[in-house]
Amino acid sequence: MSNYNLQIPWSGKDSLNDNDPDKVVSGGDFNTEFLAVKTAVNSKADLAGSASQAFSATTASANVNTTQVATTQYVTSAIAANVAYPVGAIFTTTVVYANSAAVVNAIGGTTWTAFGAGKVLVGVDANDADFNTVEETGGAKTHTLTVAQLPSHTHSYDRQNTSTDNISIDDITRTTGGNSSATSGSAGSGQAHNNVQPYITVYMWKRTQ
Repeated sequence: MSNYNLQIPWSGKDSLNDNDPDKVVSGGDFNTEFLAVKTAVNSKADLAGSASQAFSATTASANVNTTQVATTQYVTSAIAANVAYPVGAIFTTTVVYANSAAVVNAIGGTTWTAFGAGKVLVGVDANDADFNTVEETGGAKTHTLTVAQLPSHTHSYDRQNTSTDNISIDDITRTTGGNSSATSGSAGSGQAHNNVQPYITVYMWKRTQ
């Protein structure tokens, strides 16, 4: 409702001389006063309110907790700042936001930074050296096994005679007590294997302020 001020100095009329024309209360005086009242009343929002009605109010900072009227701007900022996404929180979304300002405009806060590109989230585990520090990174999309990482195994091969007398390596070893060696055919290419778990991609933002 707009501020209302008396348009006619009613109380001052009584002190005027009877012959003063301003002492007379005229229909024009009433018309002026009631038009001002009408203007003020018409600017008041209905008690029930409606979606088309809007009025301005002072927006408090997000950390104010009083009985002051909460504007939509306050509610948006307070929820983002103090409830859903405090500083340090991670916001995940499928919406493409161009930058920090776009995220602030959408959900509030002050500053956001893109987070975790190409990585999945893992909970901190104080008992595991690989996961005992927040924002610790590790892992690889692919990995090539070392010899030590191969399971223990054997290969079969065809034994060939080593002399025209059909004496085999095994025969020589058994009769002379010497050592002999042989290799089987090779297998495998040494390529790295896929280390990627099933996934679905989203955008992640970390609130820093």
